[in-house]
Amino acid sequence: MSLSHAFGPEEEWPAQDLVALSDDFNAGLVLEAYRAGVFPMPLQHSSFAARMGWWSPVKRAYLPLDELRVTRSLMKMSHRYTVTVDQDFGGVIAACGDPSREGGWIDHDITAVYSELHRAGAVHSVETWDAEGRLVGGLYGVSLGGLFAGESMFHDPERGRDASKVALMELVRILGADGVPRLLDVQWLTAHLESLGAVEISRRDYLELLDLALDVPPPWWG
Repeated sequence: MSLSHAFGPEEEWPAQDLVALSDDFNAGLVLEAYRAGVFPMPLQHSSFAARMGWWSPVKRAYLPLDELRVTRSLMKMSHRYTVTVDQDFGGVIAACGDPSREGGWIDHDITAVYSELHRAGAVHSVETWDAEGRLVGGLYGVSLGGLFAGESMFHDPERGRDASKVALMELVRILGADGVPRLLDVQWLTAHLESLGAVEISRRDYLELLDLALDVPPPWWG
């Protein structure tokens, strides 16, 4: 791992998920973070005066592209939806950042910076639409070389059953379409992600996979 980045060598990081705090938060620093194996998440409910927390989980989760679990019912459900790429990033990040969602963390600053990165081609969204043309699910994340760092996903609980999973299916298809080994980072392992095939590895092992992923070309986003 190159040490020429703002977060310093991994050997000097604390043995905890939160590795840095900053007052600065901008698009360039965000891309530098992902290349270093770090991602931002606000410390909204803490006593810290710092504006942004930077995280690199001691136990990192990723989804091997050939291990996505697609049940028969999910495959059947997928035929009910239309899936697009980069057609409504604003709608996706707004839905992911709905303040009524439990554990919500996507604030104005996150929305502004990731929207800037989307316009620059470094952030992509996958949208799921129902038969009436309503956005009912989706996800977004950062694409750098062969890394896709998934940030958030959502589904409409009334109209979009499994709609976020359908978006994930399309993302996995895109990342693996040409057979190039790519890395789908999902940050922390949850029961939901584990049910879809995500696994947990050490931070050191993740950084080694990241080094390899950054050297391969990005997928074709269409």
